[in-house]
Amino acid sequence: MKKVAVMLAPGYEEGEALFVVDIIRRGGFEVDAVGLEGIEVTGAHEITAKADVVFDGSLAGYDLVVLPGGYGGAAAMRDNDAFLAALREVNEREGMIAAICAAPIALDRAGLLEGKRFTCYPTTAQQIDADATWVDEIVVRDGNFVFSQGPGTTLHFAYALVEFLGGDANKLREAMLYNKVLAA
Repeated sequence: MKKVAVMLAPGYEEGEALFVVDIIRRGGFEVDAVGLEGIEVTGAHEITAKADVVFDGSLAGYDLVVLPGGYGGAAAMRDNDAFLAALREVNEREGMIAAICAAPIALDRAGLLEGKRFTCYPTTAQQIDADATWVDEIVVRDGNFVFSQGPGTTLHFAYALVEFLGGDANKLREAMLYNKVLAA
């Protein structure tokens, strides 16, 4: 069974993290909410969540690492050298990495956006230094990376991650009535 880490860094966007945890778990995959700096993590809107585990310097046991946005959380990930080194190791072993909203700033600092097609929150794209191509799409996949734009695209992003992991996202969309939203 594939294992997923969803990072919780202080100031994370709560919906982008918790919806992703929920949907991927419903998809049948093992998910850890990983606290970057501790077990209790307060998000951008003052919602405190309890992580399953605390980041210990390694992401070796995970097939997919998800970086939620929220500028505070994205900046905390960007500024954590041990976390960036662990992300580089995930990429080197061709593990999967996903980022939404402001989180690509961490991938940029880690040197992982070079040559990639990506998306993020539109104003965040101006902060990216890498030679990468921003595209205005809800979800963008480039190799072992998946990107999305922000809080309103989170469900689409989460279902795309279930597909990326090899799960049946269509079955989940039906069970969660998301297909009704798409049809409206």
